[in-house]
Amino acid sequence: MDTAWMALNRRKLLRMTAGGLMGSLFLPLVPIRLASAAVRTGRRLILIELSGANDGLNTIIPTADGIYQELRPTIGIETQRRAELSSEFALNAAMKDMMTGWSKGEMAVVHGLGYPGANRSHFKSIAIWETGGDGSQSGRQGWLTEDIEGLHGAETLDAHGISLGGGMGVFTSPGGMWMTMTSARQFQNIEPLGIKAVSTQNEALSLLMDRARTLDGAMQSIAGKMSRSRSSRYNIRGGKLAEQMNHIASLIDAGVKAPVFKTLIGGFDTHENQSWRHRNLLEDLSRSISGLRTALIRMGEWDNTLIMTYSEFGRRAYENESDGTDHGTAAPHFLCGGSVSGGLYGDHPDLHNLVDGDMEFTMDYRSLYQAVLGDWFEITPNRFSNFADERLTGMLRA
Repeated sequence: MDTAWMALNRRKLLRMTAGGLMGSLFLPLVPIRLASAAVRTGRRLILIELSGANDGLNTIIPTADGIYQELRPTIGIETQRRAELSSEFALNAAMKDMMTGWSKGEMAVVHGLGYPGANRSHFKSIAIWETGGDGSQSGRQGWLTEDIEGLHGAETLDAHGISLGGGMGVFTSPGGMWMTMTSARQFQNIEPLGIKAVSTQNEALSLLMDRARTLDGAMQSIAGKMSRSRSSRYNIRGGKLAEQMNHIASLIDAGVKAPVFKTLIGGFDTHENQSWRHRNLLEDLSRSISGLRTALIRMGEWDNTLIMTYSEFGRRAYENESDGTDHGTAAPHFLCGGSVSGGLYGDHPDLHNLVDGDMEFTMDYRSLYQAVLGDWFEITPNRFSNFADERLTGMLRA
């Protein structure tokens, strides 16, 4: 057996994935890309997956259109359970904690996001959203991985991205340092794996060893910062999502450098008894975002942070017979941060022109990805440059 493989023995491999820690080590093996664009001043993106497909029509309510209540006579959001955003739209009052950010001009809502040939399979559609595909096929890697890995100075990062919740689909990449963990505090007691460079004629094994050493170094860097940090646990409320936000706050406060964090809140597949279930989910989402906003303002990091929600699809415009909603297409999503120019962006789907009970999307979701990569991270050109949409101009301040 090759001596290099003996150096990376089974015990060390197990230790690398123990306790929920993992890197992109076991993805297809190619060298990490060298830098091409410029690293920007500590900007980061926090992704929140609304798993199960959020009902956008009961999240952002079209108050000026009477057909809304006709479509949803039972589960429609009544006037007293709304928070006004404009003369035409209101926020579900379960998300009242986010109204402070709205009033400060730090929250944007992008209407009608979707894609051609919408797929209503949870598995297939979330793969499309996370890899930047469309109704015909998903992409081969995460929608932002290639461009983020190309940031000049990426070698100074502790990781390209860290997932605190959900799978690693959005971080799928043949290179880069994309990690997942269940708790930021796990890093405080991580011991070096001591993986040494060993000469080998096996090219694939050589790449594996190189990636293993890179992962070990990244873990040790984060571990050192967490062990030296005096930050206490943040008291962010909001269920399991809030726990993930607490960990992100601790990582940022400890000086861990990662341009992307990923979180997840599940349970949005509300086919029945939607009213109370959806209310509780939106409340947790709102509290978690608001709590993280407070923590980051205290650290002086709010202006460097962009929070973005996404989901596999929306829900049908009509309520069903089980007081819920079925799989649909278009939906709005949120962007929050100190450098966001708040407001309503894009066009709400026309509720008078439904297609088989579905709202037609009014903006390709990849236009949002282009804005994040181009306007937020200042990566131009980027993978989605052809999807630039002037309706998003000025939403993210440089």
